Amino acid sequence: MDRDSGPRVPEQWTPEQSSVIDLRFSVLGPVRAWRGGEALPSGSPQQRALFAALLMRDGRTATASELIDAIWGEEPPSQALAAIRTYASRLRKILTANALVSESGGYALRIRRDALDLAVAQELATAAEKARAAGERGQARALINKSLGLWDGEPLANVPGPYAENQRARLEEWRLQLLETRLDLDLEVGQHAEAVSELTALTAAHPLRERLRELLMLALYRSGRQAEALAVYADTRRLLAEELGVDPRPELSRLQQRILQADAELARPSEAPAPAPQVTRPAQLPATVPDFTGRASFVRELGDQLATAEGSVMAVSALAGIGGVGKTTLAVHVAHEARPHFPDGQLYVDLQGAGNRAAEPETVLGAFLRALGTADSAIPDTLDERAALYRSTLDGRRILVLLDNARDAAQIRPLLPGTAGCAALVTSRVRMVDLAGAHLVDLDVMSPEEALQLFTRIVGEERVTSERKAALDVVAACGFLPLAIRIAASRLAARRTWTVSVLAAKLADERRRLDELQAGDLAVKATFELGYGQLEPAQARAFRLLGLADGPDISLAAAAAVVGLPAQETENLLEALVDTSLLESAAPGRYRYHDLVRLYARACAERDEQPPVERELALSRLLDFYLVTASRVFAIERPGDRLVDHLESTCHAGVEFTDRQDAQDWFYAEAHCLLACARQSAGGARLRPAVDLMWVAQDLAESGANSKVYETVAFAALDAARAVGDTRTEGRARTSLTNVHLVAGRYEQADEEAKQAAVLARSAHDPAPVYWSDNDRGIIAFIQGRNEEAEAHLRRAREGSHADGNLPGEASALCNLSRIHVAMGRTSEGIALAEQGITLYEQIGQAFRLANARYALGVALTQAERHTEALEQLAEALEQFEANRQRLWEGTAHFRIAQAHLSARRPARAAQHAEQALAIGCMGGDRTRGNVLITLGKALDSLGQADRARACWREALFLHEQSGAPEAETVRALLTPLSGAA
Repeated sequence: MDRDSGPRVPEQWTPEQSSVIDLRFSVLGPVRAWRGGEALPSGSPQQRALFAALLMRDGRTATASELIDAIWGEEPPSQALAAIRTYASRLRKILTANALVSESGGYALRIRRDALDLAVAQELATAAEKARAAGERGQARALINKSLGLWDGEPLANVPGPYAENQRARLEEWRLQLLETRLDLDLEVGQHAEAVSELTALTAAHPLRERLRELLMLALYRSGRQAEALAVYADTRRLLAEELGVDPRPELSRLQQRILQADAELARPSEAPAPAPQVTRPAQLPATVPDFTGRASFVRELGDQLATAEGSVMAVSALAGIGGVGKTTLAVHVAHEARPHFPDGQLYVDLQGAGNRAAEPETVLGAFLRALGTADSAIPDTLDERAALYRSTLDGRRILVLLDNARDAAQIRPLLPGTAGCAALVTSRVRMVDLAGAHLVDLDVMSPEEALQLFTRIVGEERVTSERKAALDVVAACGFLPLAIRIAASRLAARRTWTVSVLAAKLADERRRLDELQAGDLAVKATFELGYGQLEPAQARAFRLLGLADGPDISLAAAAAVVGLPAQETENLLEALVDTSLLESAAPGRYRYHDLVRLYARACAERDEQPPVERELALSRLLDFYLVTASRVFAIERPGDRLVDHLESTCHAGVEFTDRQDAQDWFYAEAHCLLACARQSAGGARLRPAVDLMWVAQDLAESGANSKVYETVAFAALDAARAVGDTRTEGRARTSLTNVHLVAGRYEQADEEAKQAAVLARSAHDPAPVYWSDNDRGIIAFIQGRNEEAEAHLRRAREGSHADGNLPGEASALCNLSRIHVAMGRTSEGIALAEQGITLYEQIGQAFRLANARYALGVALTQAERHTEALEQLAEALEQFEANRQRLWEGTAHFRIAQAHLSARRPARAAQHAEQALAIGCMGGDRTRGNVLITLGKALDSLGQADRARACWREALFLHEQSGAPEAETVRALLTPLSGAA
């Protein structure tokens, strides 16, 4: 059998008759037939056996005796030949005479090759083999996945007879070979962490298949789980000795030795040490400007320097100059001209060094590694590790790296390639004299001739020729700065009624520009002063006010709130600003400032915005916008929850949503801007609504992607509330921070925050944080094993929610009480409480937290050993967590599903879900991770993988000892008998 292409199906006769064109057949599952979209009957089991034998004959004729042997083997019935004829006649009526023909005393099926799923699967596998040989591993993986996707359970399912039995075994072996090839490709492209779960399940199902064990060891090793990888080998060696009396094959033994030696080559595919250029050739350079002008000597100098990268050294050139002098334009132009010297690609990044939020090197390295084909799961966490992997990935390749707008040498050193053949081109406002080995270039302003040529190319020769003196005045007033010239020329080109003299007269007014152009930001400010001075009053106001808002960009709706105008009018203003290059269009409906332009806009606001209170009002309107819209999202997600009634009042209308999906999309798309607004507003008159915004946006703390940023803002809000002595606001800030600590598994800190939140809320007569605190403290007490105290807290939470008319709060308390009752051995009561919680959520139509209620019921049913029902509830909860984008809850649901499977004595399924929980992450931080490892270890132990189980438990023990969790004793008990046996 061909390992990758399976049992061969030669070319079949292609009929001209239209009656068989729309027939389709399957054998990779039940034997079935369709005409168009209509399923056709396949008859009795023996008739299906005949049908299957003909389909597997590839269009060749099968004699009657061959068909009798295929269906009945050595003991056919006395009327076997008559039965064959009857079955054939029935099939002919179903399929049409053109499809099933009689010849030479036998029968044959005349169908198109692509009408049979097996033939399609073989073609896909062959194409995958060719793609892999050509280095197109991503394409090969996709083709194999398509081939595997054609399987629909057991091949030739429920078809009797020796022929079908032999073919079933053959097809199943081929499917496993395809899976091994696909998993091998997964590891080659860096998907090792994702492959662990599938390999764990497959090795459990096929414990003697050594190739799967080998792939699992490699996947675990590359995932940083060396101890588990070695444990897999130990388990395999013991199993083979016990079952077959043999040692592992040499490949497996060699892999164990390489893991023991921490062989660095194992960190990358052995067959392809570098990513295939066709697949991962980055081409990130921005477009060069069509009217690039002058700079001939610099272009030649830098081009010659970059060409030396083909020799024995790695070339680094650093351009320095004031803002607006054209560093980026020159660097991009030179980089495009140098592309033939760097056939393996070009990387580009704006390091944002001129602002106060310069890009972090580790973030840039992550983006570069992804562009070079490294999977997210293979990217290390630390700066040094990322830099080392980046240099290794570039080794042997010829790539140009353009590092634009750098802050200093320290920022770019980790981003420099380390080998010959590569080159780096750096732009910065500062001279990088401390960058060893760099070729330094000081870029000055344009010459008058170059400046006039650039101006003419943009405005048009006809207009400039007639007013040459005025044009020279314009470029001189611009200080010969390219960016200033481009802005002025673009504005003039867009206004056909203006003459060059009109523009020159505007520039002659020194109140609109600075005299000095030699020092840092003053030169940049003078350049932007030109464009700003040409704005209409409404445009200028929008420019000033929008620059006040923090955040990476701003949506049209949020911008309309800032300027206090309707959306259409706001869009007209923003597009006008885009035309003047003072604002960028980040995406449809979203806008952003260049970092220097933002600083300039804020300076204009401080200088020009009258009355000054308008600046504060603009930011208040933005905060109002986010608070009312986030509240609307909260209300859609949690109908009936009274939290929105306790928030600060707002004046802005916010965004209206047509459905829940739209609300979720807005919420997560605006997460960074929303949190930036809350952080910026955490002080002064905007503190209360800022804290309320954090409270109503609490789901960002549980999303995984935004948890860290949310935590940072939550701490800042608490500090601000304490500083001003606002008791109510401090209580609410502590309520948000409680959730942050809960998500991270910091239960002592969470309990203290919740306790103080309740004290402050009571003194401020603020009821909602009080019952929120009781609910949170009940959860914490339960986790810490203080069940009676937990029950008391949760009963108070239920009473407080009821008194406030908060039905979702009652439902939440009921579900949490369910967990307490189960823990205290009152399982039936726990199930009933969870069911009450579900009923309440369903009554008020709240789908968002219904997932948590089903989760609680699933846990209770697992404890009651009602495994089928438990898994149904947990599966529904998992589906809802996924739909709600609650990534950490999704991982936690996988953990509980793993526990349910383990309790039902299905260790292979338990191990698979536990691996998924580890890959995704869970609520509760390291403590929950430790519990997942305990469950995974138990599952592996049941599967006979004792050494790997022990590795999991050791890691769990470390995590629980670090946090002082009581589960540490459980793990020690699990490890003790193994230690004694060792």
